[in-house]
Amino acid sequence: MSTPIKIDIWSDIACPWCYIGKRHFEAGVAALGDDAPEIEVEYHSFELAPDTPVDFQGSEIDFLAKHKGMPAERVQQMLQHVTGVAANAGLDYDFDALQHTKTLKAHELLHFAKSEGRQLELAERLFRAYFTEGRHVGRVDDLVALAADAGLDADAAREALESGRFAAAVQADIAQAGAYGINGVPFFVIDGKYGVSGAQPAEVFGQVLTQVAGERDGAVA
Repeated sequence: MSTPIKIDIWSDIACPWCYIGKRHFEAGVAALGDDAPEIEVEYHSFELAPDTPVDFQGSEIDFLAKHKGMPAERVQQMLQHVTGVAANAGLDYDFDALQHTKTLKAHELLHFAKSEGRQLELAERLFRAYFTEGRHVGRVDDLVALAADAGLDADAAREALESGRFAAAVQADIAQAGAYGINGVPFFVIDGKYGVSGAQPAEVFGQVLTQVAGERDGAVA
């Protein structure tokens, strides 16, 4: 029996294109139907704005205008565009309700979830909380509640966050991204050899998976 195709995804919970890319990737796999190869997905940490305070005072427009050095009107247009793309992917983004925050602890929680076999469930829960529900994803209490939503033990999640025992794993992911030359997310590494950058259309992901599966079959033959 062949091993699953490994999909390593570098992303940040605060990255709107990462959630869109997640949906496009899932749609690409689903579109293959019975021909879809077996896959194993793992999320890796990437901080787009590591200097962000946990309790940022201001709107998403305020943050991006300062962070990117852009006029507020241009940022507003950009967010409207992203909201439209997200809607086409079935996601209801609410940038007015969004609470911008530092995502470092969310990444630690994702590593804890991986150790418990529930990383994919938590990734989905965090994205939804941040982009569609206006939930805070930077504080320990809020993250523990979201961990419980994803089927994780709340006390164990709190201990993992307060002890900081997954902090080194987060930094290792960030260092690996640097070694790969990844400077933007989402970034998908497929079967350890193909890189797909950005929230590509579903068809692109389907084509790459089909290609990798075909190469594997050829190597086995």
